[in-house]
Amino acid sequence: MDLSTRLIHEFHLNNKEQAVIPPLFTSTTFERGSDGINFPGGFIYSRYDNPNRQLLEEKLAMMEEGAGCISFASGMAAVSAVFQTLKSGDHLLLADDSYFAVRNLLDILFSRFDINYTLVDMTIPEKISTYIQPNTRLIWIETPSNPLLKISDIEKITQIAKAHQCITVVDNTWPTPYFTQPLSLGADIVIHSTTKYLGGHCDIVGGALIVKDKDERYQLLKDIQKLGGAVPSPYDCWMLCRSLSTFSARMPIHASNAMALAIFLEQHPGIEKVLYPGLPSHPQHIIATQQMKGGYGGMLSVLIKGNQSDALRVLSKLRFFKHATSLGGVESLVEHRKSIEGAGSTTPENLIRISAGIEHSEDLIKDWQQALNQS
Repeated sequence: MDLSTRLIHEFHLNNKEQAVIPPLFTSTTFERGSDGINFPGGFIYSRYDNPNRQLLEEKLAMMEEGAGCISFASGMAAVSAVFQTLKSGDHLLLADDSYFAVRNLLDILFSRFDINYTLVDMTIPEKISTYIQPNTRLIWIETPSNPLLKISDIEKITQIAKAHQCITVVDNTWPTPYFTQPLSLGADIVIHSTTKYLGGHCDIVGGALIVKDKDERYQLLKDIQKLGGAVPSPYDCWMLCRSLSTFSARMPIHASNAMALAIFLEQHPGIEKVLYPGLPSHPQHIIATQQMKGGYGGMLSVLIKGNQSDALRVLSKLRFFKHATSLGGVESLVEHRKSIEGAGSTTPENLIRISAGIEHSEDLIKDWQQALNQS
């Protein structure tokens, strides 16, 4: 069965009313059986588990071809859960262009527990071994990276990690399992901000971890979910399952619109550089083509000719692209990344990050054309 069919038809909840759409279970608690001990419905308390969460986790595990899934109330809660599996004194390698909040999380919270990291250019796998220390336990991969769209060779990096007894975590939020399957390339854990493409409508906040094996670390992550309590609500799980029904329909449009925009913007005299792995000019285009199947995702970044003021001026002229944080919704969004990342940001001041929506590509191109021509 194709992914689109499986997402709609393969998973079901207890549904004696035979409703076509899975029901929403808002109950916080579940009844014991007649013996007063057991829970015949399989659920105890909604922080522990919930029918809607179980359905969501089954779908996400299937999409990534994983053994199991642990969902959270946000992408950063999922990130934090991974770091909580480390011990005091552990070290990890982090891509030098990783999402800025991941670095902030390590700097502000986990540094207090003597968990340290080294920033590494993950586009050069052969150099990664030189950064691995005796206490390195984890390699964090983000590909494409945010916001410079760097591509890391997942298979090569996971081989290096295994040789040094490190686990690998891949942030697959941007490409999604529609374009990249990190677990099949050797990764141990895949992470998602389900807020983005999996939610797809900018109306849900969530996160998830999908594991290759249900090992000791998986059990610890389940305990962190259950005891830490950063769980998604039944309603958010229900909404995410609804969104996943259209996932296979949305993703090709995001990718084709991003490609059309990238081709147009690369030729425009007002643009200094376009960062999109689907372009032959991208430094890791060949790796992206080998690793990303069926497209290159819906995200791209552009460097405007000029400075921050010039970039902000272009943004102010756009009509269909809303200037807002986040990505992966049906509507197109743009963001001046340096201003949101704040002090310490290494993002170029003239960089604009683009999340291509599913509007008509010609309308999106014309919008950028008029904005650049006015600036």
